[in-house]
Amino acid sequence: MLKKLFIQNYAIIDEIVIDFSSQLNIITGETGAGKSILMGALSLILGERADSSVLVNTQKKCFIEGYFTIDGKAAVLNFLQENDLDVEEELVLRREIAANGKSRAFINDTPATLQQMKALASLLVDLHQQFDTLELGDTDFQREVMDALAGTENQLAAYRKIFHQWQSAGKELTQLQEQKTAFNKELDYHQFLFNELSELGLKENELEELDKELKLLSNAEGIKTTLSKVYFDLKESELPVVQLLKQLVNQMQGYATYHPDLLEVIGRLQSSQIELQDISEEIERINDSVNYDEKRIEWINQRLMDGYKLIKKHGVQTTHQLLEIQKGLEEKLQAVLNMDDSIATKEKELARLFSEANILADKISVARHLQSTPLEVKVNQLLGQVGMPNAQLKVELKNAPLSNSGKDQIDFLFDANKSNRFETIRKVASGGELSRLMLCIKSLVAQSIDLPTMIFDEIDTGISGEAAKQVGFIMKGLANSRQIICITHQPQIAGKANAHFFVYKEIKNDAVKTNIRLLNEDERITAIARMLSGEKPTAAAMENAREMMN
Repeated sequence: MLKKLFIQNYAIIDEIVIDFSSQLNIITGETGAGKSILMGALSLILGERADSSVLVNTQKKCFIEGYFTIDGKAAVLNFLQENDLDVEEELVLRREIAANGKSRAFINDTPATLQQMKALASLLVDLHQQFDTLELGDTDFQREVMDALAGTENQLAAYRKIFHQWQSAGKELTQLQEQKTAFNKELDYHQFLFNELSELGLKENELEELDKELKLLSNAEGIKTTLSKVYFDLKESELPVVQLLKQLVNQMQGYATYHPDLLEVIGRLQSSQIELQDISEEIERINDSVNYDEKRIEWINQRLMDGYKLIKKHGVQTTHQLLEIQKGLEEKLQAVLNMDDSIATKEKELARLFSEANILADKISVARHLQSTPLEVKVNQLLGQVGMPNAQLKVELKNAPLSNSGKDQIDFLFDANKSNRFETIRKVASGGELSRLMLCIKSLVAQSIDLPTMIFDEIDTGISGEAAKQVGFIMKGLANSRQIICITHQPQIAGKANAHFFVYKEIKNDAVKTNIRLLNEDERITAIARMLSGEKPTAAAMENAREMMN
């Protein structure tokens, strides 16, 4: 509820404070007194853009503050928490406009964006102006009306969760199918490359090791000749080196006792003899292991040629890199097989989600259809009350593809003259008809959901007499359970007020200013009488005004 509105230095408003009633607040005043200025100021704390031209006095800032009670409203509390804004018993929305036109927005003294302020204000205030009736022709608004009456909020939330999952699954399936198409274009080539590497059957470091073996085999004869000669010189020549060392040791041992250093030299010679003996045996073993094998050389050459051909083809340098390519190709081929399984799984998931979404959408559709006839009957009754006895509303629901709001295409059709030629509201309803139709619909919707503070800005244009009286009754009924703020020129509506505010102009410091005051009972009677008969109301007008108030 909007408890208080404070406006300072806005257009020709110097400073005013309005303390609103929790029920029906009526604002009246002469044409041009400043009622539209009041609404302009209010719209700023509802998130509308500011214009520096509203600053008549450029020596100080413009302030507009709205003080609201939250009354534990869950949607408002959730918004404040999600946006890290202070949660207090009283909610204050403030706009400041500097002389240079720079505007700032605050929520509970915390700087906020216009988007945040607008989103929060939509949870607090429903501002209905003369030209807002265009939203009657909006598909989303019509669906929201039907859902409010059908009470499908929880069903819609469950449906939308499944619907979004279905959409996501559809996108994922499309991506998988596109990936498969892309893979299939290269599948044959990848399979050929893999088969080529697989058939060669290389092992880790095989080509490098074969290259070493080929060099050994190619030099086998020279190696064997050299090893044989070395072995011969060490052990089998006329004077083998090993035997010679043994003889030298024997010759020196006879004199070992005569010189202390000879024992060490003898020991070193003996060690050399033993080492050379081992070396000769190792040379013999190596010599036996080295054999020239022409067939093996031929096989290695062919193997290396095949391997190096693939190395060159793939632009790598080692066997390990070739094996990595083979592994990568194998993974790609496996991925295609896995992708078929993934596509099949995703298709099943998509079908399941589509079925679940359809079931929920059908339930929502049934609930909407059940409300279409009652809505037509009630709205048409109200239209008769507000001076449109020949007007009729018809709700048309057609089956449509699944969307975020279900599977219904909803259209409100209108016939102003009982011609049975129903057309879309935008085409056939006049501004005054739209205003009254909107009021009738909102009065019904307000009984089903917790609409915020409702503000009606001169939507009674074009009506009078009994129709205006009935509009007043409707607003009075709405005000029994929520706050209504209404700017009107109709005395029949003004007579239903719980609080009647009068907007007027006054001369202040040689300047014209707009002001507003709350009228007492006598002032109300006079104001309503003036609305009935002019500046100098007659006794009959005064009596009529009293009757309207009662």
